[in-house]
Amino acid sequence: MVRILRAAAAQMGPTQKADTRAHTLDRMLRLLEEAAGRGATLVVFPELAFTTFFPRWLLEGEALDRYFEHGMPNPAVAPLFDRARALRVGFYVGYAELTADGRRYNCAILVDRDGDIVGRYRKVHLPGSVEPRPGARYQQLEKRYFEYGDLGFPAFRAGLAWEHAIMGMMICNDRRWPESWRVLGLQGVELVCIGYNSAAYDPNGGTTEDAALRTFHSTLVTQANAYMNATWAISVAKAGEEDGSGLIGGSCIVDPNGRIVAQAETLADEVVVADVDLDLCRQGKDKMFNFAAHRRPEQYRVITERAGVIEPAILDAD
Repeated sequence: MVRILRAAAAQMGPTQKADTRAHTLDRMLRLLEEAAGRGATLVVFPELAFTTFFPRWLLEGEALDRYFEHGMPNPAVAPLFDRARALRVGFYVGYAELTADGRRYNCAILVDRDGDIVGRYRKVHLPGSVEPRPGARYQQLEKRYFEYGDLGFPAFRAGLAWEHAIMGMMICNDRRWPESWRVLGLQGVELVCIGYNSAAYDPNGGTTEDAALRTFHSTLVTQANAYMNATWAISVAKAGEEDGSGLIGGSCIVDPNGRIVAQAETLADEVVVADVDLDLCRQGKDKMFNFAAHRRPEQYRVITERAGVIEPAILDAD
C-alpha cells in the first residue's frame, strides 16, 4: 500500500510585542486555510506560535503570565481548533504551557483532523540562562521561564488519515542534539515535526555567527539527522525582525535521504507543501540504519552517564 500524506510547513513572520492575540490568530488561520486549499492534511506551525518570543525580556507577574496558555485549547485559541476541524486538517503548534499545578514548559502539541490532541511534547534542551547576562544586547532567558521537559521524546502512532505514520516532535534547540533524533529513531519514527524561533545572531554573545550561518546550521541538522534516522522532518520557523531582534527563516521539509523537498523563500508568513511518502523511510531503516543489526549500545554508555566533557589527560613528553 502507498502511504502518502500531504503536509505543510506554515512559516510565520515576526509577531511583535504590541500585536494582539486576535491579530496573530488571524494570520495563523489564513496560513491554515492556504495549506488546506493546497491539499495538506497536516500543518506544522512554529515554536511559541501565538506570541512574540518573550524570553528575550526580563518579565514577572502578569507581564509574564500573559504569554502562557492556561489549558489547551482555551477560548483564545479555540478558533484555530474549530477551523482546522472544519477543514479536516490536523496541526502541530508550539506554545508556552502553564499547568494546573503551576509548572511552566515550552510545549508543543499534535492535533488530529478531528481536533483532538494526540500528542504532547515539552522542550528538553533549553538554551540561554536563568539570570540576564550583564551588558548583553540580547537576552535568552528560557531557563528562567521554563522547566526542562519531563515527557522525554515520545513517538505517536497516527490514525488512518495520516497513514498510521509514526510521528515525533521537537522544539527549536532540540533539533541540534542528535540524542533527540535517535531516541525517536529507536521508536521507528517516520515524521518529525519541529517548530523554532532561532536568533539571526549569536545568542550567546559575540559576532562569530550571523543569519546566514545560523540558517545553514538549522538546515544542516535537519537534513543530517533525518538521514541518520531515516525519517521525514518538517522544520518550521517564526522569522524576521521581531521587536528589534532578528529571527532566521529557512523552514523546510526534508525527506529520509536528507534531501530538501520544499523550503520557504522569505522571512514572512509563507506556506510550503510537499507529499510525504512514508515508505521512503524503509530504505534507510532496513539497510544502512537497521539499528537492530548494527547498533552497539554497550559502547555508547558515556552518552547517558555524562553531561559535560572530560578530556583525556595530557601526557608529559619523554
